[in-house]
Amino acid sequence: MFRRGLFYSYLTIYLRHFLGLSVTTTTLFATLPMIVNVLSQRYLWGVLSDRYQKRRSLIIWGEILAGLGTILLWYCHLIPSDKIQAGWVVIIGLSIIEIFWSMSNIGWSALISDIYEQGNRSAVMGKLESLGGVGRVMGVLAGGLLYDRMGTAFEGWGFYNGILFWISGIIMFVSIFPMFMVPEGGIAKTSPKAPMDNDQKNNGQKDNDRNNFDPHIFFVFIAAMTLIHFGRNAVAVTMPQYLSLDTGLNLSAMTLSHVVNIRSLGIIVTGLFVGMMCKRFGERSLLALSSFAAALALLILGVSTSLYWIGISSFLMGFSDVIIIAASYELAASYIPAQKRGRLLAVFNATFFLSWGIAGTLISGPITDGLIALGKLETYAYMASFNASALITLAGVATLLLLFHLEKK
Repeated sequence: MFRRGLFYSYLTIYLRHFLGLSVTTTTLFATLPMIVNVLSQRYLWGVLSDRYQKRRSLIIWGEILAGLGTILLWYCHLIPSDKIQAGWVVIIGLSIIEIFWSMSNIGWSALISDIYEQGNRSAVMGKLESLGGVGRVMGVLAGGLLYDRMGTAFEGWGFYNGILFWISGIIMFVSIFPMFMVPEGGIAKTSPKAPMDNDQKNNGQKDNDRNNFDPHIFFVFIAAMTLIHFGRNAVAVTMPQYLSLDTGLNLSAMTLSHVVNIRSLGIIVTGLFVGMMCKRFGERSLLALSSFAAALALLILGVSTSLYWIGISSFLMGFSDVIIIAASYELAASYIPAQKRGRLLAVFNATFFLSWGIAGTLISGPITDGLIALGKLETYAYMASFNASALITLAGVATLLLLFHLEKK
């Protein structure tokens, strides 16, 4: 999470304002890699994970290879003399890196399900998100300092001169060392049964005792999560561009880091209590509530240019991030039989990973570029895309409520 905050919080600004790509084109640095990531998880690493029940090994090798690829990408993107071409090298290079990084993604998803039983996973995910939030705060601050060398160099200096690429790669190498203290995973090495949570008691469900796996229920759940993630993450790439607009708020890299870190603060605080909240209120109720909060955060962005309200919106995003991730993972793990974890968790992961790119390419990017082409102010164009994203998120909440109604029958 340190690396993500350091690298991706500012890469979109580098592609848009330094290399000169259009709004829609900048979204492709997330879209194309995430498509590759999802396909690799579903049809390559997920299959191998289920066949050989290797989880930790996938994480370790995925981080090593992705780290090497990130450093190599810096050298490659300096080769073209044209800035637009350099931007495309970054986009294509990140897509290749995701083939290997997806090893890590499917590895940790399956490993957590292997190690922890139903009722404990949401708490574990919350604590991981909280710790990740701390890392993200440090990463965003470091990225803000290095993007323009603390204001002493041109904007984009940190990427163009490679320091952000190098630090990101090194962090991936360092991250593998704690993994040697973690079990390999696999369904034969699960821990003893944990007590059922409220949702399990109310619905009479036991973890992975669902030999009567219902694909209809699962795929309605997948549809709901697709709408929720696509709505709330459609602005992930474009929001930093909006906040740093010369004609808008015109935030510096450091001020932008503070706004982003308000979201991280929401993640840190909420992550400490999300397990307790899930046990008290149930994953279903919290998932619906947090998804509504994500839609509200987007609506605030779509109607206000006040930095005060943008800060509130950022905190709401962090609050909803943790609960959506923890509660939805808990539900997904309860729906999926143990022998199908690799493949079906890859499907579940796809709803999240694809939303970081395709949602921007199909929703926020075209809306923003289209309105700018029609002569609208850039700030108005971005804000319209935020409102559209909020409506899509609300459609996901409605689908969730339909799912919960179907489950009661």
